[in-house]
Amino acid sequence: MYARRWGDNDRHLGPFLFAIDRKYKHLALLISSGGDDDDEGGCFARFSCYGFTLIVSLPQIIKPHSEWVDLTGQHWAHVRPDGRQGYTQTDERVFGFSYSEGFLQLKLGRSTGDSTTDRSKGYFLPWTQWRFVRHSLYDLSGGHFWTEQQRKPGERYDFEPARRAKEECPARTFAFKDFDGEDLKAVTRIEEREWKFGEGYFKWLSLFRPAKIRRSLDIEFSGETGRRKGSWKGGTMGHSIDMKPGELHEAAFRRYCAQNNMTFEG
Repeated sequence: MYARRWGDNDRHLGPFLFAIDRKYKHLALLISSGGDDDDEGGCFARFSCYGFTLIVSLPQIIKPHSEWVDLTGQHWAHVRPDGRQGYTQTDERVFGFSYSEGFLQLKLGRSTGDSTTDRSKGYFLPWTQWRFVRHSLYDLSGGHFWTEQQRKPGERYDFEPARRAKEECPARTFAFKDFDGEDLKAVTRIEEREWKFGEGYFKWLSLFRPAKIRRSLDIEFSGETGRRKGSWKGGTMGHSIDMKPGELHEAAFRRYCAQNNMTFEG
């Protein structure tokens, strides 16, 4: 048995590992077989609770999943000394649960990372989730122009009304010089999105928590911009930025230009 590695703040005591990482705030209770290529030793148990982690190396009380993959007849498959074609597939087996930011995952055995063979289930807990309820567009003075309400469960989404509303919504066009001196233009629109707390039978929880509202400036550029433009990674042709209270198109875009080494030209 070996003490395993978890992070940068590991402390070992025989087969025990203790670690504290305040940024990794989740809850977990798991037991794993380890993999056949695991250099740190086989079976272990892990308990994590909002920044504190304890890992205990154990005897091989759970064995990894192992099965023969038959490749008979495949011309590219290597022939083993016993005359067979294929290989033994070995995967870790994990049992237990983990929970983080409203998502509960149950581990029920074989762990492969492949949805067709992985033995796990996951659920977003409805009393921890924010539900999207509104998408709105605003005119040049910040007045309401159009709103798309939350669609009903199972209702198929129709992109056409939103596309048409965006085309018809009043927009501002600004000229600017990119960081490299290239002359470009930006078309801006004001958008707002709203979320309320709780889903399904737990929508009533929104009575006790204020809604989250994000107002943003949607920006579409006439050409590629940003430090990565012209490279294989590429620049950006558009995105959105958060707006500050009281800002309209020009104030928000001027602030964006100042933050990104662009010259606002009006």
